[in-house]
Amino acid sequence: MVEGDCQIQMGRFVSFLQELSCFVTRCYEVVVNVVHQLAVLYTSNKNAPKIIETSGVHFQAMYEHLGELLTILITLDEIIDNHATLKDHWTMYKRLLKSVHHNPSKFGIQEDKLKPFEKLLLKLECQLLDGMIFQACIEQQFDSLNGGVSVSKNSTFAEEFAHTLRTAFANVEAKLGEPSEIDQRDKYVGICGLFVLHFQIFRTVDKKFYKSLLDVCKKVPAITLTANIIWFADNFLIQKIPAAAKLLDKKSIHTVKTQRENFLQQRAQSLTKDMQSYYVFVSSWMTKMESILSKEQRATKFSEDLSNRCNVFIQAIEHMFYRRSMVVADSVTHITQHLQYQALHSISVAKKRVISDKKYSEQRLDVLSALVLAENTLDGPSTKQRRLIVSLALSVGTQMKTFKDEELIPLQLVLKKLDLISELTERVQAQCDCCFLYWHRAVFPIYLDDVYENAVDSARLHYMFSALRDCVPAMMHARHLESYEVLLECYDKEIMEVLNEHLLDKLCKEIEKDLRLSVHTHLKLDDRNPFRVGMKDLAHFFFLNPIRFFNRFIDIKAYVTHYLDKTFYNLTTVALHDWATYSEMRNLATQRYGLNMTEAHLPSQTLEQGLDVLEIMRNIHVFVSRYLYNLNNQIFIERTSNNKHLNTINIRHIANSIRTHGTGIMNTTVNFTYQFLRKKFYIFSQFMYDEHIKSRLIKDIRFFREVKDQNDHKYPFERADKFNRGIRKLGITPDGQSYLDQFRQLISQIGNAMGYVRMIRSGGLHCCSSAIRFVPDLEDIVNFEELVKEEGLSEETQKAARQLDSVLSDLTRNFAEGTEYFKMLVDVFAPEFRSPKNMHLRNFYIIVPPLTLNFVEHSMNCKEKLNKKNKSGAAFTDDGFAMGVAYILKLLDQYQEFDSLHWFQSVREKYVKEIRGVTKQQKVQSTNQDEKLLQTMNLTHKRLEFCLQEFELLYFSLSSARIFFRADKTAAEESQEKKEKEGE
Repeated sequence: MVEGDCQIQMGRFVSFLQELSCFVTRCYEVVVNVVHQLAVLYTSNKNAPKIIETSGVHFQAMYEHLGELLTILITLDEIIDNHATLKDHWTMYKRLLKSVHHNPSKFGIQEDKLKPFEKLLLKLECQLLDGMIFQACIEQQFDSLNGGVSVSKNSTFAEEFAHTLRTAFANVEAKLGEPSEIDQRDKYVGICGLFVLHFQIFRTVDKKFYKSLLDVCKKVPAITLTANIIWFADNFLIQKIPAAAKLLDKKSIHTVKTQRENFLQQRAQSLTKDMQSYYVFVSSWMTKMESILSKEQRATKFSEDLSNRCNVFIQAIEHMFYRRSMVVADSVTHITQHLQYQALHSISVAKKRVISDKKYSEQRLDVLSALVLAENTLDGPSTKQRRLIVSLALSVGTQMKTFKDEELIPLQLVLKKLDLISELTERVQAQCDCCFLYWHRAVFPIYLDDVYENAVDSARLHYMFSALRDCVPAMMHARHLESYEVLLECYDKEIMEVLNEHLLDKLCKEIEKDLRLSVHTHLKLDDRNPFRVGMKDLAHFFFLNPIRFFNRFIDIKAYVTHYLDKTFYNLTTVALHDWATYSEMRNLATQRYGLNMTEAHLPSQTLEQGLDVLEIMRNIHVFVSRYLYNLNNQIFIERTSNNKHLNTINIRHIANSIRTHGTGIMNTTVNFTYQFLRKKFYIFSQFMYDEHIKSRLIKDIRFFREVKDQNDHKYPFERADKFNRGIRKLGITPDGQSYLDQFRQLISQIGNAMGYVRMIRSGGLHCCSSAIRFVPDLEDIVNFEELVKEEGLSEETQKAARQLDSVLSDLTRNFAEGTEYFKMLVDVFAPEFRSPKNMHLRNFYIIVPPLTLNFVEHSMNCKEKLNKKNKSGAAFTDDGFAMGVAYILKLLDQYQEFDSLHWFQSVREKYVKEIRGVTKQQKVQSTNQDEKLLQTMNLTHKRLEFCLQEFELLYFSLSSARIFFRADKTAAEESQEKKEKEGE
């Protein structure tokens, strides 16, 4: 609590204490007045005038009500005594007042008003906060001064008082601790209060009766006065009547305290057993109640209803009365009328008996008047006031043996039943009021944990929240805060936090965990065998109706659904590749728990978007270096990644991007690729122009021309291998790459760019085919504009039809033709590549053999890393190299020159020859049985086969790539074909 808040709250509370003071003062006056009235009725002074004859008249009701009033005062004392916070804040408030007293002007208070206020506070403290409310009441001056009513010396009244107490106690004691007990505990508190009052007035103690009162503590060690206020009768009686306590031996007093501890232990041990017996008792009572009150006998519906409502007993009972309130109200009226008839019949019999006796006396007349009054009062609605008058009238009417014993006891029983049935609704509400839970909120989290563990009984939650709502009316009387709304908000917040922590959040986590484990069963994460680890069916929580609490409905099903939707959506946006897993979990949540999940429609994209075309286009230089191209599957695979997975890009991703951004992006992408190729070809030209490279290439061309006739027109493998090794002498980068490695990477990047252009075209066609699939016949597309004009529809409709025709026309054209982007990129660079000023580029075809050797070495190295633990640099495809070589050969029109090398035939012959040699050696060594040498031979054989396989794969890839660039025709043949077409 913030500094100064307690003083402010106490300041607000003073007005309530003043009201309480007025109430207590009024109680004092009422007690004195009642005692005086009774003293006058039961006077021992024979000279005093008699109001009525009181011999045999016992106003039991008066003493009961007086006892209730004293119980209120005792309760107030106990509340204040147990409220340490109130006392602390009161002390701080008084301290504040002293500060104000020293400097009133600073606080804006007039000094003349301060003193009366201080006097008022002193009076309130003495009267209320010192724990003397009840004591001050019984210590009042009951004997009137100036010769008025004498009470303390009135022996008749003292005897009547003691007799009434004994009679009341006898009635109460018989029922205390019994199953049929109703309000006897409250009456017992009143009897103790009256006993102390009797002692205080008359200064006499009935030791036997005092002991009887104390003996009750063995059966009922403690009584709850209100909320969390517990009252111990033994402490009260010993403290208030110390003189009587001295008469008792210490052993009996000690026995009472020991009995209390034993009682508590027994109760703790038998708690489970008691709860089970109460459960059975309440269930059977509700079953009986339903069967009696239900007009339609529907056993199945009732059994479900019963299982749902017999969990929190008190609330279940109240709910039962509430549901059947119409039938109960109807029945109560009939029962009341029947009981009134029985009472009237008994009274009329007694009245006839009195009338038949002709002897006249004032006492007989009083009896007759009382009986007539009781009759008249009973003949009407059974209100509290009427029943009180009947009780008082019969107190007078039962003297002189008006009723026989066998008549009187049934009459008293009927009147008692009439009291109970008339107050049935109020009594049910009072007994079922669970506002005490406010002081025992610590039970709530434990209760929620239990409900969570036993999901089958989840319907109990409705009753618990109904019980928690009972705390609200009491809180609405709070006076220490600016508004009771503040207290209600704190209470609401606290309950919701506990509910979230102990049930809702646990439920959400458990459901999510269950869904995850179910979807990932193939991973075998932990033991899920229900016979070993147990099983909880949490689906019961989702069949609950929304729970009402304050101004909200708590819908457990909606809460968990929202949590899962939110979690799945957020995690899908973070890792788009997991969309299928979360989609499966959504379906499972619907099937297993009946949750209505929401599809995670991510805005304007599909879940399999992959890298966006725009992103690739803007960073094409990064893309071609980080991704590897696969020619056959038309897919790009990420080279390395910090994540557990590698991203891939395929035609579907590109088609999705084109659908998102429109087909216009395709031309822009090709334009960006052209800009990128220009930069790369500049580096390519520089490399080819380098003196070291150019001189070696010219030397190799000259050598091939000299030896081609001897080598069957095949470029020697050894020459290419020598070039590949010799170029390393020119220098190596820090990460161990030669100039030829870097040149190979450059060609691979050029090839990747061309592969990307190919994928763009395929994606465009894929997108067009997806869009045009709704057109029934591409060969026969009707003209919608003409049809609309024929029908004479509005201008807007004609405009819409024209737009539709235009869209269909574009789609059909794009789908049928597509754009030859490869031809465009060849045509734009070829003239420059073939021009005389770039003669140094004409040597390219001779560098291809060493390049292929370099590529095969690199490819084998990458594939071998796939089987190693450290997969850094591992790859299984890099067709960008083949695409790049095919594209550059086309630009230089050097397909024939390269084919003249017969390079791949030379490689094949070389490796086949070596493999045969190794096989022959293996046969020789197998006879010699040299195992180590044999193992070496086997490894060499495998290595040679692996090399040959890689060269074969490269040859196939290069052959496939050449098809894209029409490798079957030379530049001269293509130009001739072009002229012929133009001539036609």
